[in-house]
Amino acid sequence: MKAGLAGLAGSLFLASAAVAAPTYIHAGRLIAVPGQTVRGPSTIIVDGGLIRAVQDGFLPAPAGARTVDLRSRTVLPGLIDSHVHLTSDRGGEANLLASVREEPAMHALEAQMNGMKTLRAGFTTVRNLGDDEGITLALREAIKRGWVQGPRIIDAASAISTTGGHMDGRGALNDELVAHLPDPENLCDSIEACRKVVRRQIDRGADVIKFATTGGVNSGTGLATRMFEDEARALVDTAHAYGRKVAVHAHGADGIKLALRAGADSIEHGTVMDAEVLRLFRQRGAYYVPTLSTVNGYLERLAKDPNAYTGAVKQQIDWRIGITGQSLQKAYPAGVKIAYGTDAGVSKHGRNADEFELLVKYGMPPAEALKAATVNAADLLGLAKEVGTVEPGKSADIIAVDGDPLTDVTVLKEVDFVMARGDLIKNEP
Repeated sequence: MKAGLAGLAGSLFLASAAVAAPTYIHAGRLIAVPGQTVRGPSTIIVDGGLIRAVQDGFLPAPAGARTVDLRSRTVLPGLIDSHVHLTSDRGGEANLLASVREEPAMHALEAQMNGMKTLRAGFTTVRNLGDDEGITLALREAIKRGWVQGPRIIDAASAISTTGGHMDGRGALNDELVAHLPDPENLCDSIEACRKVVRRQIDRGADVIKFATTGGVNSGTGLATRMFEDEARALVDTAHAYGRKVAVHAHGADGIKLALRAGADSIEHGTVMDAEVLRLFRQRGAYYVPTLSTVNGYLERLAKDPNAYTGAVKQQIDWRIGITGQSLQKAYPAGVKIAYGTDAGVSKHGRNADEFELLVKYGMPPAEALKAATVNAADLLGLAKEVGTVEPGKSADIIAVDGDPLTDVTVLKEVDFVMARGDLIKNEP
């Protein structure tokens, strides 16, 4: 019996050793650290899910190792989207109907599908900023355990709002239906309630805390500030006390200022900026996540169905389309730190790279846009030691494209090769 077990153990060891054989990636051109000098022909040695070495030239792989030929490609770190919503990319009335008619189990399967669209597009890490059903918390864990494939997920659990604010979903429903619903657990209207709701999200497993200081476009609740400063400070201070960063949804300048004074780590959308907003960004060292490509989702849905959005929501969307890019045109030259984020879910999953075009259109050089989606985003997410560059010791999150993304960011829309945590996800000729 013991001999049989020993033989089985030996077989398992050999099998695992075969799976764990190193991979030698031959890169024709390597953007190892965006923002630094580009390397020529290079060999990246991957083993056990990590980058073990990066060396000049094309080193021959030893016996038993796998070779990946990317000698005609530009190789770079896996991209990072700092603002997604994986559970859906249906918008407007269609999204509201789906939220009422479909079961959470369907949304879970949809989230995994959207995660794979995102991963195959070259985005190996995402920050999911809001999901009341706990679906992305579960998906995050399933990916970690190897049950399913998907991007690395930093998750906010439920996004926090004041009553009647942007993330109070009852505003889209009639009073009779609302009367039969339990009170939402993501709302707070006092210092104590705000502390409690943060602790609740952390207890559920949140990696990051998200809340809204202003109304929103998709809820039709506008630009006005919807939170008092003492509430915002309670949210931020509690999150920071537990070692969690804070992302704040804010459109209007007053709401952005309130969030920055309270200590927010990032401002999402940041649609209206003035000189004081720019000063506070620089003083606080917070990141701006522009999410410009939301307008692509709006325009596509409206082209297909002019009644996809109605009432106040449609008015806010028209405003958002018209003002898109103006804040970036102020923030980038003013030295505000910028991290890449799309708000995918409003725009389409798998089309995350569309944001690059808009960043460049409104003033960022291609090299800076790429840095925003790698080095900067990794820093914002607290993952700088793991991802964002192709360096020894980092996770083997590696992509490749034809062409040069430092001169033409549109090549990032067609990612030919994707490796995530050492697993080969996509390798197209």
